[in-house]
Amino acid sequence: MSNNLQIQLTWDDPTTGERREPRLNAPIALGRDFAALPAELHEQRVARMLLNSSQVSRFHVLIDWEQNQLVVTDQNSTNGTVVNGQRQTRGILVSGDTVQIGPYIITVTLAVAGTPTAPPSVHSAIQFNPNTNLPDPTLPASQPVTPLGSNFPPSVFQEELVPVQALHATGLPVTESDYLAVGAGLGSYIWIDLLRMSGVRSENITALGLEKEPYARYKRLCMNSQIPLHERLRSNSDSCPDNIWGWPSYALREAWHDFSQGKLDRAFRYLWQVFNEPTFAETYTPRAGNVFNSIDREAKRIGWDKIYRYGRIRAIRKTDDGRYCVAYSQGHGSHAFHVARFLHLATGYPAIQFLPDLQAYREKYQDFKSVVNAYEEHSHIYEQLEKQGGKVLLRGRGIVASRIVQRIYEAHRHNRNITVLHLMRSPKPKGNKYEKAQRLVKNHYEYQPFNWPKACWGGELRALLEKASPEERQRLLADWGGTTTADRLDWQHITEEGLREGWYKIEFGKVEKVERDAQNRPVTYIQEKGFGQITLEADFIVDATGLDAKVQVNPLLADLVKHYNLPLNHLGRLSVANNFEVVEMRNGKGQIYAAGAITLGGPYAAVDSFLGLQYACLCAVDSLAAARAPNVKRLNVISSFSNWLKWVFNQSP
Repeated sequence: MSNNLQIQLTWDDPTTGERREPRLNAPIALGRDFAALPAELHEQRVARMLLNSSQVSRFHVLIDWEQNQLVVTDQNSTNGTVVNGQRQTRGILVSGDTVQIGPYIITVTLAVAGTPTAPPSVHSAIQFNPNTNLPDPTLPASQPVTPLGSNFPPSVFQEELVPVQALHATGLPVTESDYLAVGAGLGSYIWIDLLRMSGVRSENITALGLEKEPYARYKRLCMNSQIPLHERLRSNSDSCPDNIWGWPSYALREAWHDFSQGKLDRAFRYLWQVFNEPTFAETYTPRAGNVFNSIDREAKRIGWDKIYRYGRIRAIRKTDDGRYCVAYSQGHGSHAFHVARFLHLATGYPAIQFLPDLQAYREKYQDFKSVVNAYEEHSHIYEQLEKQGGKVLLRGRGIVASRIVQRIYEAHRHNRNITVLHLMRSPKPKGNKYEKAQRLVKNHYEYQPFNWPKACWGGELRALLEKASPEERQRLLADWGGTTTADRLDWQHITEEGLREGWYKIEFGKVEKVERDAQNRPVTYIQEKGFGQITLEADFIVDATGLDAKVQVNPLLADLVKHYNLPLNHLGRLSVANNFEVVEMRNGKGQIYAAGAITLGGPYAAVDSFLGLQYACLCAVDSLAAARAPNVKRLNVISSFSNWLKWVFNQSP
């Protein structure tokens, strides 16, 4: 019988959360070093699987048939093997069992050889509509918007080097500047803020994007995922996008505001948090509205309204004079070109990840109300819950899932006839471990103040990653990463109260499909260990599994990578140097830098955080100063203090 069975191993990548589902024949060897894994065993070819983590031994475990039983055997590994939550050196596996190897929690499923493989469970994506910059459920990942239309950009863009004279020959507008920020979001804004303080005038900088407010998309994603302006973001006190010095911090500003309003207890509480976090107090995080207001103030100070220009960017090319040309659409059928010596790419997340079974349901039934992504606008769910009650099935267990649970908890106080089914792939018995540090786990949530260990921002882990080889970076990111949520006591109390009262329930299982029942409700069919196939009925399903920043789902970057054959890192993101330059795109004295999620897997872990964007932009501007880029002067003690005083008094740099 064992000869007719294959083993499907399923796990979520510990760094990005993406699903992996190889289907293999036994024997299977898993470990960190491919050369240490046996190629043959008992005259049988061994399937060798690499797990990149320092918590995984060179040859960690072997999975093989013994007397028609599937057996997992630990190979004297340093950190051991956990089977169904129990550490074991040897154990029998049945379909649905879990094997934890370092940060990898692998579900084992048996299938008859030759049967069709289940649809791949990697996340599909919903792209942002290129015209509205909103998540568009009608644009699945299989139908990307191409950056190269039939008439624009012109055919000369097929060349490796575009003659500047050919751009002018088209008769379309051609503008120039020394510096161009592609995206016009938070990453662009921070880069431009640093350029302005380094001596570059606003007329020498251009930012191209779809929305004038640099935080517009971020704010919309926050609002859709139920983080209103009065709620707090997952960011620390001194990560200030409007203030590279981090002082006065958000906590100090908020404390001063409440102190001036006579709210002394609240003012002192914020200061207590900052000076005692995280050991004696919960980590301070700023209110979303305060962050956006402070960005507005700084944008006005640096002349953002003169720098920003509306444009949907269609393609980027090197020019024949050592610069770069960006072809963009201005709207209403008009097009233009912009030429610059130095470019900065900070395009953010082009798509929201969407579980394929939910995407298939929506495509089949065209139902965009019952099944939603947490990053889509879906306030109708909470309005109906408060009025009529109902049942919600939640997928994902990170920071967004925690915020969705809080929002449903608030609705539950208005209407007690609300139930939450939280569907998780597998139990989480213990948290990720790196050296002697291990994350806290409660009710299968993995808690951590921020999405990466704090030393990744400016401590020893940052220096370690910067010096590491690409292979070492892959292992380190797997150890440090993973799906976590903030260790907020109110969220922990909500889940504990919900479990105790019965309106919040956690289910485990592998989703096989999602269909519609006779009452037009989505029904989830799962395979649960020990129970076989069961169904979970709900009025609504909310997918809280995150965002996607891989190059292939961004038409602009995909075109750039293909045209210039640019290398990608192991996570499918842009390969950048330690100063965040895309070295392969250098063109004479022209340089391109990148920042944000599109650089994850490189020299910095927390790339999509406020402080991570500031760090990447500071590295880029320092590099420009070293290259003697026009008007860029490296900040020193005197110029930095002078700029800080201008910031305090709201004077132009």
